[in-house]
Amino acid sequence: TLITAAGSLSLPNWPDPKFQPIDRERQWFYPSTFYISHKINDRIVAGFGFFNPYGLGQKYPEDYPLRYIATRDDMKTFFFNPTLAYKVSDNLSLGVGVSYVYSTLEFDLVEPLVFAPFLILDVPATLKANGRGWGLNAGALYKGENFSLGFNWRGGFNIEYDGDLELDLSKLPAPVSSLMGTGKTDFNFPHILGVGIAFNPTRSLMLTADVHYVLWSTYDEIVVDIEVPGIEAIYPPGIADKHIEENWEDSFVFRGGLQYMVNENLALRAGFLYDQTPQPVEAMDPILPDSDRWALTGGFGFKSGSFVIDVAYQLELFKDRASENREIALYNPPFTLVNLGKGTYSTTAHLIGISLGFIF
Repeated sequence: TLITAAGSLSLPNWPDPKFQPIDRERQWFYPSTFYISHKINDRIVAGFGFFNPYGLGQKYPEDYPLRYIATRDDMKTFFFNPTLAYKVSDNLSLGVGVSYVYSTLEFDLVEPLVFAPFLILDVPATLKANGRGWGLNAGALYKGENFSLGFNWRGGFNIEYDGDLELDLSKLPAPVSSLMGTGKTDFNFPHILGVGIAFNPTRSLMLTADVHYVLWSTYDEIVVDIEVPGIEAIYPPGIADKHIEENWEDSFVFRGGLQYMVNENLALRAGFLYDQTPQPVEAMDPILPDSDRWALTGGFGFKSGSFVIDVAYQLELFKDRASENREIALYNPPFTLVNLGKGTYSTTAHLIGISLGFIF
């Protein structure tokens, strides 16, 4: 799947028109999947999946006003997921699996070193870390004469990230151009509960709907423990640990779709989704600005012998959302107090998916 997003941040209170608005750098992401399954006997099927469902990435100019929160972030998760399914009856099947998860995290920001009330020097900082975790998943599928009903659960898990932190001191009158340290943080990934139904009003037409409930309330804060040996000799206060309140809320994702079989080899598909943001506006900032979104999808599937190809396109339209951006910059003109960091985020994303399958 190729993913790209166009986004901007408008800061109407900022005095320099250069930052009204700020375009986020367009990036391309390519999360990939691989699945294989094998029928052991009439009742048991074994499977294995490799996929990376969680990820994020934002990139801003290094000199933009909110650089002290973040200039770039990139998270990837890679799941290695063996499963077993058991056919209880001709109608009912149960499945269970376990996931080994490997994740990488890269994070850039600018650290302000305050040497005097009017002398603040910017020090770019980069954290590169990784971590590992384990999770469980399970599901159930009931097939009727012209419908099917499914339930699934993907368990939450925690990943502790540990990595290197580099401070760029090249713009400071320091004896070294950079300092290396360590950074540690952890992330609680949510439980996901889902239910879906498919209905065949005719042999050629299938209608589908599903809803997922995501327990994002596990993501309550970001705490980054920082150690940079030798920084006190250059900057006596040192670099403080980061503690950011998030307090995300549980949320729903609704999907609907249809498939029409033109013939036994060609299927046409379309769908939509509504994804409710779990992010309270108080926690919205450049690290991961989120909002409610709608998406429209279309695609087709083609089968020839043992070969299958599926192609899909998805357009995601995010609702514009204003944020105080944690009130990072306030000033006091006559008779009023204005937050210079207040801004509005706008985002549109495009996803192109190509899936190749072989039955043997």
